[in-house]
Amino acid sequence: MAWLERRLERLEQEGVPVPKEPLGSGPENRHGMPRIPIGQTEVAKWPVLDLGHQPEIAPQDWTLEIGGLVENPLTLNWDALRQLPQVDEEADFHCVTSWSLMDCSWQGARFADVASLAKPLGEAAFVICTGSDHDPASGEAYTTNLPLDEALSEDVILVHGWNGEPLPREHGGPVRIITPRLYAWKGAKWICRVEFAAEDRPGFWEKRGYSNSGDPWSNDRFSRP
Repeated sequence: MAWLERRLERLEQEGVPVPKEPLGSGPENRHGMPRIPIGQTEVAKWPVLDLGHQPEIAPQDWTLEIGGLVENPLTLNWDALRQLPQVDEEADFHCVTSWSLMDCSWQGARFADVASLAKPLGEAAFVICTGSDHDPASGEAYTTNLPLDEALSEDVILVHGWNGEPLPREHGGPVRIITPRLYAWKGAKWICRVEFAAEDRPGFWEKRGYSNSGDPWSNDRFSRP
């Protein structure tokens, strides 16, 4: 579980109190963690949460710009995304507002396969994702940040399908990222840009008091002084 060791080391570096054991309940999940993280309640239906703006993007109009510290900047369109190796995997979805949608079936392409096309440079250590949605009050676009090693986890997926159907618009369709081992806000809906960066850069919610790390099994929801 090298990913967990890296996660715990990062939490300690960021001053997050790290429990001796992962916090939660139920049998072990796919990654050896308690099935339901601490403070979460399983729900049967997927709640809709957004900034108050739901872009309407047809699949044929969707594009993803990939740049920053990469050898091969590129732009993916819908057809290019579908030509990548496709996966159909079960993963859970943990929202920081305390609900969890379990055992979802996701269809899409692994972020790691997308990154391999761009060829991140050696100094790249973080990924900044931008969505097509924005805050109606300020006009600020939705962004979120991920350490590169987290983004390259095998279950971080650019999804276009959920339970065998096209990803609903209200949940980020036609394409969003999912981050099953982090709180769900770390996966940008309506994703339109990925930037590889050397330095971390807080995203929309991170600048507004949410945790920079977003680890569900240490109850890491909010930033600390």
